[in-house]
Amino acid sequence: MPLNRLASLWTRLNRAALGFDAWVNASLYEGGAGLGESYSRFSDAMRRRFTVRGVKRLILDLSSEAVTLTLGGAVVMVTLAQPAFNQTSENWLKAQDLAVTFLDRYGTEVGRRGIKHDDSLRIDEFPDILVKALISTEDRRFYDHLGIDPIGTLRALTVNARGGGHVQGGSSLTQQLAKNLFLTNERTLQRKINEAFLALWLEWHLTKNEILKLYLDRAYMGGGTFGAAAAADYYFGKNLKDISLAEAAMLAGLFKAPTKYAPHVNLPAARARAADVLHNMVEAGYLSEGQIQSALRNPATPVTRSRDISADYYLDWAFNEVKRLADEGKLKRERVLVVKTPLDLSIQRRADQAVENILRQFGDAFDVEQAALVTMDPDGGVRAMVGGADYGQSQFNRATDALRQPGSSFKPYVYAAGLSTGLWRPDSKVVDSPVCIGNWCPANYGRSFAGTVPLWVAVAKSINTIPVKFSIAMGKATGETHEARAAKLGRAKIIDTAHRMGITSNLVDSVSLPIGSAEVTVIDQAAGYAVFANGGKRAKPYAAVEIRTSAGEVIYRHDTSEPPPEQVLSTRVVADMNFMLNKVVEEGTGRKAQVEGVKTAGKSGTTNAYRDAWFVGYTGNLVTAVWYGNDDHSSSKNMTGGSLPAMTFHEVMAPAHQGIELKPLPGFEGDKPGAVAAKAPAPAPPPGAPPGTISRRSFEVLGGIGSLFRAVEPAPGRSAMREVTAPGSVAEGGRPAGRLATR
Repeated sequence: MPLNRLASLWTRLNRAALGFDAWVNASLYEGGAGLGESYSRFSDAMRRRFTVRGVKRLILDLSSEAVTLTLGGAVVMVTLAQPAFNQTSENWLKAQDLAVTFLDRYGTEVGRRGIKHDDSLRIDEFPDILVKALISTEDRRFYDHLGIDPIGTLRALTVNARGGGHVQGGSSLTQQLAKNLFLTNERTLQRKINEAFLALWLEWHLTKNEILKLYLDRAYMGGGTFGAAAAADYYFGKNLKDISLAEAAMLAGLFKAPTKYAPHVNLPAARARAADVLHNMVEAGYLSEGQIQSALRNPATPVTRSRDISADYYLDWAFNEVKRLADEGKLKRERVLVVKTPLDLSIQRRADQAVENILRQFGDAFDVEQAALVTMDPDGGVRAMVGGADYGQSQFNRATDALRQPGSSFKPYVYAAGLSTGLWRPDSKVVDSPVCIGNWCPANYGRSFAGTVPLWVAVAKSINTIPVKFSIAMGKATGETHEARAAKLGRAKIIDTAHRMGITSNLVDSVSLPIGSAEVTVIDQAAGYAVFANGGKRAKPYAAVEIRTSAGEVIYRHDTSEPPPEQVLSTRVVADMNFMLNKVVEEGTGRKAQVEGVKTAGKSGTTNAYRDAWFVGYTGNLVTAVWYGNDDHSSSKNMTGGSLPAMTFHEVMAPAHQGIELKPLPGFEGDKPGAVAAKAPAPAPPPGAPPGTISRRSFEVLGGIGSLFRAVEPAPGRSAMREVTAPGSVAEGGRPAGRLATR
């Protein structure tokens, strides 16, 4: 084709494209203009037809605002309600229909949990006087409100304001039931919000009488009893249907404060509370003044009972463990069960008494109100559990559910991870000198540094820089040269080791993790240290040694139904750790935990501003983890892990080892501590440490120096060596440490 014809064709195509583009632009413009004009005409017509003024305009504006606020409020309410409704399920009521009888390790019945054994009475069989006493005292508008009683709440606030404190509660019976069924006793705004929504949910799904019956069946009544029927039998030796007016009043007085008003604990207080209940029944119109006079003149007298040991925190946890086994399908759909536990009532009694006595004697001086404790066998069988200072006041289990910073009691996981790399042994030289990761620089007490010391001395004296240097050195061992990135790699190794040893909580990776800034539970700490006590195997805590049906058929045994424990640490690492942690007790920060005649190892811990104090220790026979602190995370008065926690450890473990065959700590041969650890020469020192190792004679000399540390007693309230556990934290046993240095 000639070139001129091609050029002519190209020109025509360009013109056609330009024409099409112009048509599209014009069409869009004209269409837009037409739509604009149409909208203007529509707006004018709507304005002429629907414009309102004056009062009508005000009403319309207010209505529009109300609709907007209502929709916004509905979105907020749904958002707030979601966490509460997540607590429920289609089988929320049937989920708790297990009836479990618990036996201790010797086969003696120690308690029951579940609902079937409390479900013997219909609501119309409950004494009318008890129902009226309960409603008049706890929720007079129970049959009128929808789960939340604003009038009752306002009245309670008014009474409390006049009384200058907490005189009357504002929660309805439905709210209290919601808390018992789904929530804990923690005092948080989120819990109160959840409680309110769950109360509305219960009112929607149940009748008033069904709610009342569930409350009467499940409320804690003190003395280890749940439900009014069990309480009537426990306190008065009667069937609930046979109680008198005075006894009904005394029982009704237990619902809000079962421990405070338990008649076998404080009979005068119980009778005074019962008198208040009787007067409440008169005020509510159920009885006349004349009808209560006989009950006032002849108050109820409970049957004689001692303050029996009731391992309520333990049984609550054990019941949850049994429910977990049922959910996993390991119990053959059986619902009525007899569970033999590892519970040792003698140790449980001693643990309860130790916590109670120490809080009573020293709680005010140290400004501390709560404690938690777990004692277990090295294989994970839980022998005793204390979940708080008073189960009657708070059923929240601080031993299993409270996450707290462990402070220096976390360091054994760091050292176990380090020793597992083969870079260190107990007599390896380490250098206590300034170290920084970015602008964070941990410091020891008094901003001083010990220089070059054996690793076991660093552990015994709870030196802070060494765990941080371990994290850096473990990272550099992988080939990473950048210090901050190496530290992060080292912390990943520490976190993995802690999780494999038994820590189940999420350990937040931060530069201060090696000195205990992450959060753990007491039961996890006991499980983690049990690895050292049993030779290196994972020790998952368990509550069921054997489970039988009501007919006596064995359907579960822990030793055969569960997989064998995993070996998570080598025997060499365990021997080395036991040697060093024994030095903590004999020559370091844990001397108050010593058990005469028994090789004991462990580690103390104290956190920022003295908020948490720990001692976790063990022998060849038992492991015990102890925590002291306050629920609101407020500071104590200079309480350290080497004080109350170590004292409690001793008070529990010393009698527990009397009259039993003592097992040695793994790695100790007879009376030669550290024999296994001393057999092999130490490997090359970690990066940053001077080369070479010390001789056996030097090792013994350093041991003598350690004895000098022990011989020099510090001034009252002080210790010669203290530990800092987190940025701005405190030293073990003393005043706040100097602020962390920065570069």
